[in-house]
Amino acid sequence: MSKYEEVKDLSEEQFRRLTGVKHSTFEKMLEILQGAHEQKKRQGGRPNKLIVADMLLMALEYLREYRTYFHVGQSYGISESNAYQSIKWVENTLIRDGTFSLPGKKALLQSEMEYEVVLVDVTETPIERPKRGKSTTIPGRKSSTR
Repeated sequence: MSKYEEVKDLSEEQFRRLTGVKHSTFEKMLEILQGAHEQKKRQGGRPNKLIVADMLLMALEYLREYRTYFHVGQSYGISESNAYQSIKWVENTLIRDGTFSLPGKKALLQSEMEYEVVLVDVTETPIERPKRGKSTTIPGRKSSTR
C-alpha cells in the first residue's frame, strides 16, 4: 500500500499539516506530474518504485520537514540517491509547468497592491572557541625517564 493511500483520507486540516498544501492543490500538482510522467515513460525506461502520488508526497514532506534525503528515502523504502532524484524531478517539473510560479519583480512593481515588508534579524554570531596554541594550554610537568 502506498503512503498516499494512507494519508489521502485525512481531514483537510490534517492533510495540510502533513504536506503544507490543501487537497485541491495537491490534486492539481498530481495532474501536472502524471502528465509529465506519462510523457517521460513513453520514451521507455525502467518503471519507478514509487507511484507519482508518493513522489509528490515525499517531495512535499521533504520541503515541509527538511529531513535528509537518507531519512526520507528510508521512510519510503528507497535509496538516498533515488529519493534525491525523485524530489528534484518533482520540483523541476512543477517549476517548468509555471502554474505554481510566483510573479516576478516587474509584475509586483506594476501592480497597485501594496506589500508590507517585514525584516527579521537572523545575523549569525560566531561561537567563541579557545584558540589553539601554547599560551592557552596548561603546561604540565614532564617526567624524566632516566
